[in-house]
Amino acid sequence: MTALPGTDAPTHDGAPGPDRRSLEELLAATAHGDQAAFAEVYDRVAGRVLTTALAVVRDRSLAEDVAQEALLDVWRNAARYRPERGGAWGWVLRITHRRAVDRVRHEHALTAREERFQRTNALAPYDPVAEYVDRAADGETVLAGLDSLTPLQREAIALAFYEGLTYPQVARQLGVPLGTVKTRMRDGLKRLRHRLGHLGAHGTEARHAA
Repeated sequence: MTALPGTDAPTHDGAPGPDRRSLEELLAATAHGDQAAFAEVYDRVAGRVLTTALAVVRDRSLAEDVAQEALLDVWRNAARYRPERGGAWGWVLRITHRRAVDRVRHEHALTAREERFQRTNALAPYDPVAEYVDRAADGETVLAGLDSLTPLQREAIALAFYEGLTYPQVARQLGVPLGTVKTRMRDGLKRLRHRLGHLGAHGTEARHAA
């Protein structure tokens, strides 16, 4: 049997135990720093919190992040819960829903920034990264540049440039959210552009010296 929002959830055998504290009581104890009470709150609501988050963000990994953030909010703000204003379940799930909506807005903002970044760079007359990668005239220089990146940045950029994968394909291949891939690749390309330009300049100086 599933409890309705605003009521306490049943025990695993379907019947609440006679000595089992209600969610409202557990939140009151949590507000006073009772970690054991919060552990029980966590166990009791975590499943529905994740389900609520997933219904909004539509991505399992993001939903898990949102659920953890929401549960931390419950711990931090337990003292703000007021029983007279509504049931404990409704309060917990409202926190979750707000967190999920904020995450969706954040991901949309990341996508918009990435699109602006791509439009801006598409107009650039010269791109050192594309030049080095496309020509591959100095493989050691490119590898040295890639080695300066984080493992996720290096793998994502390699999949995109060398295997021709799109952002969604890279995200699926690496098993990370699309927004994370876009952000890491954007930062990695900036670092790679700087690194390759630096290495390329030193290479040119060395050739002239020779």
